[in-house]
Amino acid sequence: MYLYLLIALGGALGSVARHWLSETVTARFDGVFPWGTFVVNLTGCLAIGFLASLPGLGGRPFSSVETRCFFLTGVCGGYTTFSTFSAQTLTLLRAGDTLRAGAYVVSSVTLCVLGVWVGHLLASSLAAAR
Repeated sequence: MYLYLLIALGGALGSVARHWLSETVTARFDGVFPWGTFVVNLTGCLAIGFLASLPGLGGRPFSSVETRCFFLTGVCGGYTTFSTFSAQTLTLLRAGDTLRAGAYVVSSVTLCVLGVWVGHLLASSLAAAR
């Protein structure tokens, strides 16, 4: 149970950080491009790449299950799940499984955008039925 509380706390911190940074960046840049989300995803990927690599580089404070779950699953997961997706893709690439990594990237992006579109259609049809 303690581990789940750590993940929840990390997720709350990551979500608040995501909202703050996204809003801050969006307020500074005009235009249609979603700069806030882009910056969040980029910094989240940088953070998970750094934090996930520390134990292998002698980063003892980041070796415990609790610390890794708090930061990687909690903070980074709450901040952006794109960081986890990117870390998993890198794991496949580092294992030499480029075909599976490519399929994961293409299918994730394609199906997730399709999922958003289908969700939009479902909500639109419900709204139209009212």
